Amino acid sequence: MTHPHREPNSNLLLKTLAEFRYELRRFMHFSESIALDAGLQPQQHQLLLQIAGARDGAPVTIAYAAERLGLKHNSTVELVDRSEREGLLTRTADPSDKRRAILEMSNKGRSLLDRLASDHADELKDRAPRLIEALEHVRSHAAIDAGAEAR
Repeated sequence: MTHPHREPNSNLLLKTLAEFRYELRRFMHFSESIALDAGLQPQQHQLLLQIAGARDGAPVTIAYAAERLGLKHNSTVELVDRSEREGLLTRTADPSDKRRAILEMSNKGRSLLDRLASDHADELKDRAPRLIEALEHVRSHAAIDAGAEAR
């Protein structure tokens, strides 16, 4: 059953979510474009970013990369194969478990990632206020809806 008194809030929430999604998509489009301009496929850029950003210097395995990228194992293997052929990373057998491979970024991969990270930081500096504003609106609408349901 629809609650007529909640429709205006619902419509406002949908508009707010649409705006937030728009701002995210604009950033993602920027990210994909500069990765391509640098000679990387966007998924390669994301893979390098996950290798560089692994927590506490933990070894990055294909399973870890697959989970972080939201890809299936076989798709991640193909991405790693392509990236290794292009000299972006190396893959070595895990000394403690020969079935696993450890991924490490090459100097070429690190150089490309550093350049892209700087470009991303500059873009986020400009885009952050709009992203934060949209996210705050979503959060405030969620709080309003939660308060209305508690009544």
